[in-house]
Amino acid sequence: MAEIKSNMAGSVWKVLVAPGEKVTEGQDIIILESMKMEIPIASEQEGIISEIKVNEGDFVNDGDVLATID
Repeated sequence: MAEIKSNMAGSVWKVLVAPGEKVTEGQDIIILESMKMEIPIASEQEGIISEIKVNEGDFVNDGDVLATID
C-alpha cells in the first residue's frame, strides 16, 4: 500500500477519484487550493484507490496523507 501525501499546506478544492477506482502513475487525484492557486496532486504509481482520507473543503498540511493506493 502506498500513501499519497500533500506537498504543501492548503485546502482540498476537488477530489477527482473515489475508492475502488483504478489510477495510473501521474494521474491527478486531488486538487489543492492555496493562495488562489490550484495545485494538482498526482498518483505516484498505478493501482486501485483504497481510501480517500480527506474531503473537499478540508485544510491539509505539508506531509498529510490524502489517499492510499493498493
